[in-house]
This record gives sequence, structure tokens and C-alpha cells, in this order.
Amino acid sequence: MDVKPRKSPPRAPQPPASAPPGLQARVPDIVGRIKDNLTTLSPAERKVGAVVLSDVRQAVEDSNATLAQRAGVSEPSVTRFCRAIGCDGVRDFKLKLAQSLVVGELYLNADAAPDAPDRDAPAFWAPVLGDARDALREVERQVSASAVLAAAEAIAAAAQVVTFGLGGSAATLAQETQHRLFRYGVRVACCTDPYLMRMTAATLRRGDVVIAVSASGKTAELIEAAALARGYGATTIAVTATASPLADTVEHPLSVAIPENADTLTPTAARFAYLAIIDLMSAATGYALGPSARESLRRIKYTALNHRTGNVLEPLGD
Repeated sequence: MDVKPRKSPPRAPQPPASAPPGLQARVPDIVGRIKDNLTTLSPAERKVGAVVLSDVRQAVEDSNATLAQRAGVSEPSVTRFCRAIGCDGVRDFKLKLAQSLVVGELYLNADAAPDAPDRDAPAFWAPVLGDARDALREVERQVSASAVLAAAEAIAAAAQVVTFGLGGSAATLAQETQHRLFRYGVRVACCTDPYLMRMTAATLRRGDVVIAVSASGKTAELIEAAALARGYGATTIAVTATASPLADTVEHPLSVAIPENADTLTPTAARFAYLAIIDLMSAATGYALGPSARESLRRIKYTALNHRTGNVLEPLGD
């Protein structure tokens, strides 16, 4: 007699899983964790979360009873809230909240826009343009022509040049450096991957040049790659922040100190400073190469104008 297997009852659909509790516990950004999990909390816990997010500094300073009173819930609800977002209790929650405050208060409480001096312009207009102008003036004031010329001479004489950059603006500026130099006939490549950067550094030797770009000058992988390349005999150049570990690592630091704007929504003006240094270094390389650089530029312009209409004074190879 055949016995038919019993069918398991259909399982109820499960809600999408959030990050595992163990993983959440390893993420120190407690403010981000509250925001991500606010909708999954009970109504009372949600009230506590809303009060915390409305004034993080005040929540750090509040006692358990005061926080409960401001949220309109019981003290046990505050404790349950802390555990629901992955903390061991109120004490652990306050510690993590204070750590988040140290890093992120500028971003948490910076909703007010600066006053607009011109009624016809947005409030950010003058600060963005003014910071860019100030950054260029700082390059002119802080970067010596002799340092730029020394770096350019090394580039002009190099067998090959490699540009290094990690992250958002640094990687883009490293690519921009490549784009500036290849037009002069320089044999140049760009590397923006940390592992490939180390491998590339290990293949370099005397007569090669590395140009490392870093806004902070503190990126460990970039510093290690530059040091590795220098150890194998390559000449090292850095476009970076003054008195930074990267500037101390290379032979030719082209560094500048640019103060950051307190408005977190505006771009960093240091990009303009580094781009100006790259342009100065590239132009100096072109002058060091002389006729060969002019011939490379002529060929690029010739092929560009044969490909599309235009005139000789338009941007080269846009």
C-alpha cells in the first residue's frame, strides 16, 4: 500500500529581511541605524527615535527619564528602543550616539542656508565661487614655481608615468592628470584601484614617475603604493594637502592647505586648487618637452578638425 507524503502547509509570506542583528551591531553609525529602522519599530519606540533625531546632542545629554518624558513614553520603552536598534541598553546607546555626534553634528544640524548677499542669486552662489577664487589664490601663494618645474623635469624625462588616485575627487584628478599629459606625448597611464596600484608600483624602476593625488594625503593604500614605487627607484610626485603623510612620502610634494567651508552641501574648494597645480605641472612639462610636445598637440588638433568642424583655438580634443 503506497503512502502519499504529507504536504507541508503553505508558509505565510515573510516580510523582507533587514540587515542581520549581528551586522547591525558592527555598524557604529547609530544615527543611520535609527533612520533605517524607524518604520519597523513599535509606536512607542518610534516616538523615542523621532525625539532623538530631532536633537541628537540633547538626547545624549538627557537622562533616561527625561528622554522618556520628552517622547511621551515610559522609561522601559526607552530601554526597549535602545535594544531594538541593536544596543545592549541605554548606556551603550548613549555611548554610540555620542560617537555619531562627534562625526556628524555638522551634517545633522546644518539645514539653514547662508544669507544671500544678492537677492537675485541663491544663497550658495557667492560662497561656492568665492571659495574657488580663494583656492586659486592659495595655490599662487603656497606652491613654489621651482617645485613645479622640478616635478615637470622628472615627468619630461620619464620612460613612463603612472598617476594614482583613490576615491571620488582624487581618482578623477588622477585621470585628469593623465589626460593633460598624454597630449604632450608623455607615455602615461592612470590607476585608481588599490590592488592594481600596488602591483603597478612593484613593476616600476628608476626612470619611471608616479604622480599620486590625494585631497587629504592620508589614504593608507595610496601612501603605501607611492612608498613602494619609490623603493623600486621610481621618482614620486604628490598633489596633496600640506604636511600630510603622503607629502612626507614622496620626493616632490606639490601641496597646498585649503580651509573647508562649513556648509556641508557645497563642494570642496580644494578640487580647484589641486586642478590648478595639475595644470601648472602639465604646462611646465609641455615647456620642458618643447618641440616634441608641440608636435603631439598639432597632431591631435589636426585629427580633431578633420573629424568635425571647428577652429584652431577651440579646446583641444573636447
